[in-house]
Amino acid sequence: MRIAVCDDDERERACFLEMITEYQLSRGVNFDCLFFHNGTELLCSGKGGEYDLILLDVLMPGVNGIQTAQELRERDQNVKIVFVSSSPEFAVESYHFGAYYYLLKPVDAASFFQLLDRIRSELRLQTEQGFVLKKREGVVGISFRKLEYVEVINKTVTFHLADGMIYEAAAALADFEETLLSRPEFIKVHRSYIVSLAYVQTIGDNCVKMLNGYKIPLSRQRRNQVREAYIHFWQYTEKREVVSDGREVIYSSKPERSGGLWKILLVDDDPKDRIFWADILRRHGCMVKTAESGEEALRLVAAETYDTVLLDVMIPGEDGFATCERLHSMVNTPIIFLSSFTEADSQLKGFASGGIDYITKNTPAELFWAKVETRIKLTMSDRTQFCYGALLLDLAARRALMEENDLSLTPTEFEILQHISEQAEHIFTPEELFHMVWSGQTWDGGQLVQTHMSRLRRKLEKAYEKHCFIETVWGQGYRFVPEKDL
Repeated sequence: MRIAVCDDDERERACFLEMITEYQLSRGVNFDCLFFHNGTELLCSGKGGEYDLILLDVLMPGVNGIQTAQELRERDQNVKIVFVSSSPEFAVESYHFGAYYYLLKPVDAASFFQLLDRIRSELRLQTEQGFVLKKREGVVGISFRKLEYVEVINKTVTFHLADGMIYEAAAALADFEETLLSRPEFIKVHRSYIVSLAYVQTIGDNCVKMLNGYKIPLSRQRRNQVREAYIHFWQYTEKREVVSDGREVIYSSKPERSGGLWKILLVDDDPKDRIFWADILRRHGCMVKTAESGEEALRLVAAETYDTVLLDVMIPGEDGFATCERLHSMVNTPIIFLSSFTEADSQLKGFASGGIDYITKNTPAELFWAKVETRIKLTMSDRTQFCYGALLLDLAARRALMEENDLSLTPTEFEILQHISEQAEHIFTPEELFHMVWSGQTWDGGQLVQTHMSRLRRKLEKAYEKHCFIETVWGQGYRFVPEKDL
């Protein structure tokens, strides 16, 4: 990975050098890392494509971080830009230029390491599941997951991505056919078009209609082949699988739909909040519609299908809780609350009214996306139950059963158990668990986690004495241990 750090403060540059060095030693990796004193110096260092990650201070003399990012984004659509600032006031503006994340100073090493882990994982995925397009201006990475369709007109091949980006290359469609058609999601529908079946809405007699409404010509001789491929691509085959950590997963093998295909309805009466959260979702390839009230949301849901609804609590007319109940009476769309209310009572009310998650508005952008992405993927893949020997977690009903007996967990206890079971054997620190479950509250030193964890462990041990599902690792935290030897 190639990293650039741009900050006018020598102490901050030294701090990042120390953290990056420590990260490389802890992970056994080696990075190319360059440091710059200001935006002008960074911009003069190359034409774009030199870096995978740029850590960019917002407030710098001369060309500030926002202006620098605007120029960087014009040169390179793929580079991940992480803004660094001592104030959150520029966060909304930063996402207009495709910010990947917004770090507040002083930067915590543990959080920074998690961010680097995530970026490295995404870069590996892009390398494994995409291809490089060579253009006159340089090179750009095309992700298979985000590629909607390809067309050729007058010896120019155009690549249309789900996030709205369009890339052109002087070439023939045949130059890319072998790469694309070797994958199950791509099919040639016309001599001039290749489409991704993941983005197809309907197939007619003479055209393929994409989810964005665009109609692509369908040749008569390819019609039956395309229809059969579409049916095969989306068909269900339920199966059970035991994964490496001992969990038994019950799911449908329907291909996972990519973020670019996900349609999300964002319900919030605050214009600034709508812009802020919608920008994050669109940056991850989602198609977003917005509503300002519950009544407007009900009309939109009645007219078209959404993969999830993000619902504020305080909206004009009926509040979010009442709106959630009405939405559930109409459709089965999963609903996630997105609210500035951080109190436990409000979150419990959200779950009681039918919400599958409750995200507070002071949640960092990437944690917000991680939660939304996880909930949608669980819904889309039909994963509903996880078995750990005698213990069964039913995510749809939000229930935990031990030898088929209900453990009667509170919503908070269930959320803790779900979080730690998703990463079996990982040691969760009390602070890490606190921010996952009570993300909107101030860290209390660990008392809240300790109290809930103690109650949860007592319920598990009382229901099943043969195995200890939650272990305390002294001086570190807690880990979930699945029952493997049945």
